[in-house]
Amino acid sequence: MIPADLSRAVVRAVRRAVEDGELGGTVPVRVVVEPTRPGGVGDYASPVAFQVAKAAGAAPAHVARVLAGRLAAEPGIENVEVTGAGFLNFTLASRSAAALVRDVRARGARYGHVPDGEPRARVVRDAVARIRWSQAADADTPPGADGPPAVTSIAPVARRDGDVVAAYGADAAAWAMLGAPARETPSFTAGLLVQDESSELFRVRYAHARARALHRNAEHLGFRGEPGDVDAPALLAALAEYPLVLEAAAHHRAPERLVRHLVTVADALLDFQHDVLPRGDEKPSAAHRARLALAEAAGTVLAGGLALLGIDAPDFL
Repeated sequence: MIPADLSRAVVRAVRRAVEDGELGGTVPVRVVVEPTRPGGVGDYASPVAFQVAKAAGAAPAHVARVLAGRLAAEPGIENVEVTGAGFLNFTLASRSAAALVRDVRARGARYGHVPDGEPRARVVRDAVARIRWSQAADADTPPGADGPPAVTSIAPVARRDGDVVAAYGADAAAWAMLGAPARETPSFTAGLLVQDESSELFRVRYAHARARALHRNAEHLGFRGEPGDVDAPALLAALAEYPLVLEAAAHHRAPERLVRHLVTVADALLDFQHDVLPRGDEKPSAAHRARLALAEAAGTVLAGGLALLGIDAPDFL
């Protein structure tokens, strides 16, 4: 189970509890699931019981106990504990590096994306987005619509957008604009044009290019990546967190969360890359194949994340 799956599992548990009459009120469309803070219990925590309790006319602790009982048997969840006035704390079953890499490879650039769901839900969602856009609401530009999204709550750049793009290029300008919270004015400095690891944008794109280079070099050495056990906790954690980051970025309309996380993935990959290929007279082993598969998965995540930001991910830098 990945964090985004955990969020959806909690929503399902609430829905079933309401349908069975165990809880009253309405079912939230989305619940917040966040990594447990230092000193907390388990891997992830959620205040969903407080969200549901008001509509249900029940104490948060009671709602939390009901949901904990239903979620304890959910595949992928090892333990559910109620703490404080009604916080749900989850310990997930351990997930192997091989399983994570297989998931990224299977989903490719759509790793971390929420499935479209059944046709009516997709049609209704898109129609609502278009209607909100027509009324200058705060929805993003809907698929196929001509015109910009509303920007009433977004701080403008210090000079005209066209001048910024001309000065820094479309990708660097987008990185600066998306990396700042909506209500803050983005900063445009000469560092955006620097082509070394002092630039975050360069590091992200360079890490992707390195993943592609590792793939090409491995082909020259006659081996390919195969998911397996890898000792790379920082990189594995960053890839596992990616779906939750996408969900939070979408919910809060905060692309800067994705920007920050891509830097985290890139830095972890750049630290890891030196151990991927055989050295000297070494022959490719199962360990090398597993490391290569993980590096390729990281490259896939970086390319997918940059694509969502509208930024190019070149294979060569």
